[in-house]
Amino acid sequence: MSYSEENLAELNVLVLYGSSASLEGIKIHKNADPSVIAAAERLFEGGFITQVDGGYLTSLGSEAVDHAHTLLTMLSA
Repeated sequence: MSYSEENLAELNVLVLYGSSASLEGIKIHKNADPSVIAAAERLFEGGFITQVDGGYLTSLGSEAVDHAHTLLTMLSA
C-alpha cells in the first residue's frame, strides 16, 4: 500500500496546522489549488477539521496532526 495523491494532499493540509496544542485555525481560500480545497473538504467530511475550508482541529484532527508532524520530522532527519 502507498500514499495516494489525495492522502498526500490531506497530509500537507494537516501540517499547515502548527501543532495540535495551538488554538489557531487555518483558512483555505477559494483561489487555492483545487487539490488543497478538495483535501480540506475530505478532512472536514472525515471529522478532522471543523470547517470545509479549514477552521480548527477536532480531537481526531489534533491526533492526526501530531502523527503527521512526527512522521515529517522523522523523514526529514
